[in-house]
Amino acid sequence: MSLSVDVYVPRAEGGIEVLDVPPGCSDAAGREDWRTEVWGSEPVRSLGARFLPRLATEDLTVAPDEVPAFLAECDLVRTLLGRITAPASDVSRAADVSFAVDVRRSLDNIVAAARRAADIGGGIIIW
Repeated sequence: MSLSVDVYVPRAEGGIEVLDVPPGCSDAAGREDWRTEVWGSEPVRSLGARFLPRLATEDLTVAPDEVPAFLAECDLVRTLLGRITAPASDVSRAADVSFAVDVRRSLDNIVAAARRAADIGGGIIIW
């Protein structure tokens, strides 16, 4: 299984409406095991992150008014991505590079979704 990131808008009558992923965009937010291995990992938690680590125990819903803070957290995670994707001693160099590229791509997808959400007054869900 894989994690997906989707944009939603609140409905006037309550609840939410999850929007379709626009053409040319991706909803890929990483492998299911990244809930703990990446987004909920010690390096991410040590940054003071409060959104992404929640994925270790539950799906993440970011309310429309929280999107700016979420984007700031993503920027912080991006600045330390090398530390977050540091190679394990038993993994080949090629696998290390591939992993780092995959994490960066997933973070890019998450940020793109959050920016789309911010543009329309919506939120995001990573599930």
